[in-house]
Amino acid sequence: MRSLAASWRVLLAGSLAGLAIVVLAAANPLSFFEIAELKALDAQFTLRGPREPQSPIVVVTIDEDSFDGLNLAWPWPRAVHAKFLDIVGRGGPVAIGMDILFTEPSSRGPADDLALAAAVDRMHDRIVLAAALTTVGDASFVKQALNPPIPEVRGKAAFGSADYDSDADAFVRRATLTRMFQDREWPGFDLLLYRLGERAGLARGTAPSGSEVLVNYRGGPSTFPMIAYHRVVTGEIPSEVFAGKIVLVGATTPTLHDIFPTPFASQAGMSGVEIHAHTLETLFQGIPLRRASRWLVPVVAVLAGAAAAWTATALRPLPAFGIVAAGVGGYLAASHGAFLWGRYWMEVVPVPLALLITYAGTVAKNFTQEQREKRRLSRFFSPDVVTEIVRHKDDAKLAATRRRMTVLFSDIRGFTSMSEKMQPEEVVTFLREYLTVMTEAVFKHGGTVDKYIGDAIMALYNVPFEAPDHALRAVRTALEFQERLQPLAERFAARHGGTLACGIGIHTGDAVVGTIGSEQRLEYTAIGDTINLGSRLEGLTREFSVPIIISEATYAEVREHFGARDLGEVTVKGKVIPVKIYAVLGPLARAEESAVGAGKAAFNSRSAQRRTMAGHVSISDGELTVVAEASDLSRTGIAVHAVPRRLEPGEVVSLQIALRDHPEVLTIERAEVMWARKDTAGLRFIDLAAPTRAALDTLTAR
Repeated sequence: MRSLAASWRVLLAGSLAGLAIVVLAAANPLSFFEIAELKALDAQFTLRGPREPQSPIVVVTIDEDSFDGLNLAWPWPRAVHAKFLDIVGRGGPVAIGMDILFTEPSSRGPADDLALAAAVDRMHDRIVLAAALTTVGDASFVKQALNPPIPEVRGKAAFGSADYDSDADAFVRRATLTRMFQDREWPGFDLLLYRLGERAGLARGTAPSGSEVLVNYRGGPSTFPMIAYHRVVTGEIPSEVFAGKIVLVGATTPTLHDIFPTPFASQAGMSGVEIHAHTLETLFQGIPLRRASRWLVPVVAVLAGAAAAWTATALRPLPAFGIVAAGVGGYLAASHGAFLWGRYWMEVVPVPLALLITYAGTVAKNFTQEQREKRRLSRFFSPDVVTEIVRHKDDAKLAATRRRMTVLFSDIRGFTSMSEKMQPEEVVTFLREYLTVMTEAVFKHGGTVDKYIGDAIMALYNVPFEAPDHALRAVRTALEFQERLQPLAERFAARHGGTLACGIGIHTGDAVVGTIGSEQRLEYTAIGDTINLGSRLEGLTREFSVPIIISEATYAEVREHFGARDLGEVTVKGKVIPVKIYAVLGPLARAEESAVGAGKAAFNSRSAQRRTMAGHVSISDGELTVVAEASDLSRTGIAVHAVPRRLEPGEVVSLQIALRDHPEVLTIERAEVMWARKDTAGLRFIDLAAPTRAALDTLTAR
C-alpha cells in the first residue's frame, strides 16, 4: 500500500468525474446510456425469471389455426365476431376486450355491421372496443386522428386507444393509460378494461395514477391461457370457460403485424393482445415497476467517483482494481435486489461507469506523471528535437511566447461512422498504425505533434526551434500524408470495406506557443486565432471536396513552390472578414533547379488558359464565396462548371458574372440552383431588377 493518502483534490476530481457521467447520461436521453439502461432492465427480467399470473385473464388468439379452421380470408365477416360475442357472453365474463379495429364499414354490406352491432349492444356494459390513435405530419405540422370504431358497430360500447409507445430500441415496456386528443383526456383500452375489472372486484392494488405505467411482465409469449378463436366459434369451447374472466381477443399471427419485442421476447416478439394481458395483470395486482428517486443514482455516482479516485491513488493498480470491481458487483447486486423485492428500476450504468472510468483515469494520470521527461516530450517532438530540448535544462525553449508559425490539422473523413462497424480492438490497431505513419511524416519535415484528437492530428511548425521555411514544411507534410494514406486505405478497404480520405487544413500566423496549463499539469501547445482558423480550414475540405486547403497567408509563403487553385472566399465562424482559401494541387513541375522558371511559366499558362474561356462566376451563399467557370448564359439563367463545392438543388445564392471582353461585372442578387451534378450546375435568375434585366439583355444579345 502506498503511504500517501488521497488529498481533497483527488476526491474532488473523482466526484466531478462521477458528476460528468451523470450529466452526460441526462443530456443524451437517446444515447448509449438510455439504450444500455433499457437492456439492463431486460436483464433484470431475465435474472428474475417468469412468474405465474394471478389475474383471471384469458387470451383468445386469432392465429393460423383459426384461419385454417374457419377457412375465411381476413378481415372476417363481422357476423362471425357477433357469434363469438354471443357465445362468450353466455358464459358470464367480467369484460371482453376486442383488440380488433372496426374503423370502416364492412365490405360485406350494412347487414354485416348490424349483426355485430346487435351483439355489441347486448354486451355494451362488459365490452371495450379498440381505437387507433395515428399521428402524421412533419416539424411544422402535426395531425392526430383517433380512428374509433364506426358508430354503426360500437353503439353504446366503450372504446379506447390500444396503441403502445415503443422505447428507443423499439421494445414495448410501458403502457399508456390515457391519451390527449383534441384537448381532452381519453382513457385507453387497458384503463377501460381495468375499470370493468375493478367494478367486479378483481383489483387488488391501488388504482393507477398518471397516464403511463411500466409493465411488470410475468413472462414471455403464452404466459396466459390461450384459446384459439375458431374453437370458440365452432362450439368446441363451452361458454362456461369464460365465467368471471377478462377475455382479450386479438391477432397473434405474424401475418397481421401486431407483434412487438418485449423483455421476455426480444427475438420473435410478443403479440399486442398478450401485452395488453400483461398490462392488465400489472394493474389488477398493483405491481407496476417504479423508477428510483431521481437523486439517488446521481449521488451514488458522485460518491463512487470519489471513492474510485481515492482507491486508485492510495493503492497500487491491481489491488485498487479488485476493490473497484467489487464495488461494481455490489452495486449491480443491490440494484437487482431492489428490482426483485421493491419493484424498483434503478439505473445501473452511471455508477459502474463512474467507478471504472474514474479508476482508469486516475491510474492513467498517475502513470503519466511517473514517466521521465524525455518520454513525455517524445510524444510531441521528433527524436532530434527532443535531444536539443533536453540540452536546455532550464526549458527556455519551451516557455510560452508569441511567434509566427504554421499549424496543420488533419482528419480522416467519415472515420467515426466507419469505426462503428469495427471491433474496438480493430479501431485501436488501425489508429495506432495510422497515427504512427503520419507522425513519422510530421517528424520527417521538422514538425511538432501537438495532440491527437481521435483520428485527427494537430501539428505545429517553427516550434520550438526556428525554421524559416515552416509553411513549406507543413505543405510538404500534407502532401506526404496523402501519399502515405494510399497503402493504408488499400489495406483498410480489404479488411473492413469503405474508402479512407484525409482532409488537411493549413494556416500561417501568430500564436502563443509553449508550455501552457496549470501547476498540476502542463502541455506544450499553441493557442490563438491562428489555431482556430487552421481547424476551420480542415473542416472546409469536406464542403469543397479537396484534400488540402491552405489560407492566403500560407499561400503567400509557398506560391513559388506549389501549384494551387483559388477556391474563393469563406466567412468562417468567429471572423467578420472573409478569408481567401486555396486548394493545393502539388509541387510545381520542374526537372532541375534551373527549370524553375519554365515550370512556373507552364503553371501560369494553364491558369491563363482557364481564364480565356467564356468567363467566371462568383457564387456566394452569405458565408462561402466560390469561383466557377461559366459555360452557358441566357436571359433566364446560367450554367456553370468547375464548381469547387457542391450546390444543392433549391439553394438560393447571389452571383457576380464576369465574361470575356465585357468590362462590367454583372451582379445577380438572387439565383436558384435548379440542378447540380458533380461540379456542374444550372441556376435560374429570380426577381431581376429592371436595370439588371436590361444589362442582361444587352449582354446576351452580344
